Amino acid sequence: MGSIPTLGSTTSSTVVGMSQEQRRPRREPVSRSSSINSTMSIVVAVIAVLLGFLILRDIRGGSTTAPAPDGGETTTSVSDTVPVVTTVPATIPLTAFKIQVANASKVSGSAGQLTTELQGRGYIVQPAVNSSEITPKQTATVVYYLPGSEVQAAQVAAELGGVATAIMPAPIPTEGGKLGEASILILLGTDVAGKPLASPVPTVPVAPVVTTLPPG
Repeated sequence: MGSIPTLGSTTSSTVVGMSQEQRRPRREPVSRSSSINSTMSIVVAVIAVLLGFLILRDIRGGSTTAPAPDGGETTTSVSDTVPVVTTVPATIPLTAFKIQVANASKVSGSAGQLTTELQGRGYIVQPAVNSSEITPKQTATVVYYLPGSEVQAAQVAAELGGVATAIMPAPIPTEGGKLGEASILILLGTDVAGKPLASPVPTVPVAPVVTTLPPG
């Protein structure tokens, strides 16, 4: 027959088991507050990085705002722009070049009339001539110019009401194919011949324009 455990032995084993359970470290439950605090720390760090980037970008941009006279805000130019001077050509003095009028309209005396009117406005105009024999009758007036006299030609064309301009043809369409000292030739057509010029438009001297461009 097997041995029957005594009460003393059973009590001893129970005490030993209980003491071993007490010696084992208990695992503490994970605190939810610690997890929330970690998440909030990450969010705050990300926001701080974004704010620092935006502030740094504004400082590098160097743009400023100034109040406008009407109370609004006007953005000024960026501080790192480079000023560039753009010169707008002013009106060339009328005495800086000479004009030749050639009658291609077949309207008698029209070239002389135009010559006198232009002289009265301050232009230097040589005595009027006829167009060459091979030049047909012209219905549209054209202002021809020698190379380098494009601006002068545009000025004269505007004086005539906005007629066309073109480079001087060869041969020159005047009697004898000559211009003398002129650099501008008005080949007079029937659109302008015999008609008085329009009232001159007053010209205002144009000052150089200063613009700013970003460094490139």
